[in-house]
Amino acid sequence: MFDKKLYKFFILTIKGDFMDKNVQKVSATLLVGILAVLSFFILRPIGIAVISGVLLGFIFFPFYNLLNRKISNKTAAALIVCFLVILAIILPIWFLTPILLNQTIEIFISSQQIDFITPIKAIFPSLFVHEQISTEITQVISSFITKMTSGAMNMVAGFLINIPTLSLQLLVVLFVFFYVLRDKENFILYIKSLLPFSKEVEAKLFKTSKDITSSIIYGQFIVGVLQGFAIGVGFFIFGVPNALFLTILAIIAGIIPIIGTTIIWLPVVVYLFITGNTFMAIGVTVFGFFSNIIDNIVRPILVSKKSDIHPGVVLLGMVGGVFFFGIIGFILGPLVLSYFFIIMEIYRDKSPFQIFIHKPSS
Repeated sequence: MFDKKLYKFFILTIKGDFMDKNVQKVSATLLVGILAVLSFFILRPIGIAVISGVLLGFIFFPFYNLLNRKISNKTAAALIVCFLVILAIILPIWFLTPILLNQTIEIFISSQQIDFITPIKAIFPSLFVHEQISTEITQVISSFITKMTSGAMNMVAGFLINIPTLSLQLLVVLFVFFYVLRDKENFILYIKSLLPFSKEVEAKLFKTSKDITSSIIYGQFIVGVLQGFAIGVGFFIFGVPNALFLTILAIIAGIIPIIGTTIIWLPVVVYLFITGNTFMAIGVTVFGFFSNIIDNIVRPILVSKKSDIHPGVVLLGMVGGVFFFGIIGFILGPLVLSYFFIIMEIYRDKSPFQIFIHKPSS
C-alpha cells in the first residue's frame, strides 16, 4: 500500500512539473509574441529609415574601417563618416532642388508649346490619312505628354511638402547609421546568437548574404549611378535642354536592371533627330553607348562573379520591393528574394534537423 501511494505521488509530481513547464513555455512564447507585435507597430513608421541606416552602414563600413585604423577611435571615426554623408546628402538637395523645380516647370510649359505632331506626321504619314484618326492620335499624344510632365511636377511638389517628415526620417537614418558603424561587430554577434542554425549553415548564410548584398548594392546601385552620370555628362556637353532633370532620371533608370539608362537617352536622341539637331543626337548616342559599356567594365571590379544574381530576380525584387517597402525597396526587395533562395538552397542540401540544430553556446 505504501509503495502504491509513493508511486502515485511520484507520478503526480512528475506530471505537475511537466505541466508547469508547459505553462511556463506557453506563457513565455505568448509574451515574446506580444512584445514582437508591439515592437513591430512601434518601429513600423520608421522601419524604412532603420533599414536605410543599416544599408548605409554596410556601404560605408570599408571607409569607416580605414579611418578607424588611422585615428584608433571608433566613435570619432563613425561621427566623421556620418558628417561626410550628411554633407553628401544635404548639399546636393540644397543646391539642386531649386534647379530641378525650375527645369520641371520649364518642361511643363515648353511641352504645351512644342509641336510634336508635325515631325511624327512626317515620319509616319500613313497614320494621319483620315482626319478622325489623325485627330484621335493627336489628342492621345498631347494627353500623354501633359500627364508625364504634370506627374513630374507633382513628384517635385510632394517632395517639397514632405521635407519636415523626411528630415525626421533622416535623423533616424543617421542615428542607426552611426551605431551600425561603431558597433558592427557586437551587432553581428548578437544576430548570430539569435539564429537557430548550426555553425556550418550559419557560416554559409552569412557569407552568401554578404556576397549578395555586395552584388546588389555595389553592383546594381553604384554601377547604375555611374551609368546615369556618364550619360548626364553627354547631356551637358552637347547642350541638351533640361540636362540636369534628364540626368537624375537617367541615374534612377540606371539602378533598375535590364531597363537601364537607354530608356532615357534613346527618346532624347529620337527627339533631337526629329527637331533637326543631328550633331547633338549623334553625340548623345555615343555617350549613351559608353554608359552601357560601363556596366561590363565596372561591375566585375565591384562584384565577384560568384555573387552575380540573375537580372530577372533583381528586377522582380525591385518592382515588388517598391510596392511593399517604398523607394528603399529598390535595394531591400532583391535582398529579401535573394535571402529566400539562400534558405531554399540550404534546405535542399540539408535535412531540417541538420539546419536548425543550434550551435553550442561558447
